[in-house]
Amino acid sequence: MCQVAVQIPEAVLYDTHMTAVQANDYAKKLIALDYYTRLHVSIGYCAQIAQMSEEDFIKYLGQNGISIFQFDGKEEFEEELKNA
Repeated sequence: MCQVAVQIPEAVLYDTHMTAVQANDYAKKLIALDYYTRLHVSIGYCAQIAQMSEEDFIKYLGQNGISIFQFDGKEEFEEELKNA
């Protein structure tokens, strides 16, 4: 596993009322979210990056307005809805 270090000024932590642990957790989740949305990395890998279960990562995506379902058009969505 690769580690990436990010330096955050103490003033930012103070202004955001975050501890270093909270900032680290926040950064991991944002990186995982970006990998999922822009780079199309799997939910499983992104959950590992965020150090969350897959279920919790899917919930996190939903909290950020990101759906795990991808449809090419209205017809495909309606077909899937019929089959549900």
